[in-house]
Amino acid sequence: MKIVICPDADRARWLAAQVLARQVKTKPASVLGLATGRTMEAIYGLLAETARQQSIDFSGVTTFNLDEYIGLGAEHPQSYRYYMQAHLFQHVTVAAENTHVPDGTAADAEAEARSYEERIREAGGIDLQLLGLGENGHIGFNEPLSALSGRTHVVTLAQATLKQNAGMFGNDMARVPTRALTMGTGTILDAREALLVVTGDTKAEIVGRVIEGPLTALVPGSALQLHPRCLVVLDEAAASRLSQRDAILWQMQHDPELRDLLAV
Repeated sequence: MKIVICPDADRARWLAAQVLARQVKTKPASVLGLATGRTMEAIYGLLAETARQQSIDFSGVTTFNLDEYIGLGAEHPQSYRYYMQAHLFQHVTVAAENTHVPDGTAADAEAEARSYEERIREAGGIDLQLLGLGENGHIGFNEPLSALSGRTHVVTLAQATLKQNAGMFGNDMARVPTRALTMGTGTILDAREALLVVTGDTKAEIVGRVIEGPLTALVPGSALQLHPRCLVVLDEAAASRLSQRDAILWQMQHDPELRDLLAV
């Protein structure tokens, strides 16, 4: 795990967008794993802007989203398919048939989970997986106590997650879907590279547990400690509870890969 602490959220989001842009420039046929959420909105806007400025072609890119609410179709404004179309897909040259989001309206959700896992395998696996972090430590919708080796599956969402996402449903908890389809933690760990982006002081405590705490199913994001190529991008607020800050700053100054990244 390599960690970058940015001075503010804007810089963290910009840096994440540059990592994604560089991946597509380096490998035009990249398979990208994508995430949703408020932080990602800004990242995707910056990525689309960078793609326009640098004429980055996404026509050979394949995407797989982490998750989708069960019961929401692509036309629902709070579905993640709708989100991706609004925030990224319509702004870059990615082919519609190459974009994949779990089908929340599938008649057999378990079969859809197995099919989604197979589609990832058939695409050759994910080259770079973008991730956010829930306040309870979830990645994707892998809630606390999820199997750390799990594959794409149906999950019942934790109360903390429902509360965190209620704002997207008019702060009406009764409107928030209680189940979702999600890539499993094992699926996420199979990505050749992972990019975790976290901003804000409300995530500081859980960031410390993910990065410095023990590997535990109580904090699914801690499984990223096992990933051989995981880059964590934080702002100062999200990094404020880290006890090993001096060691992280030393690595930022002396690790050639991080120095190259920060020179972007």
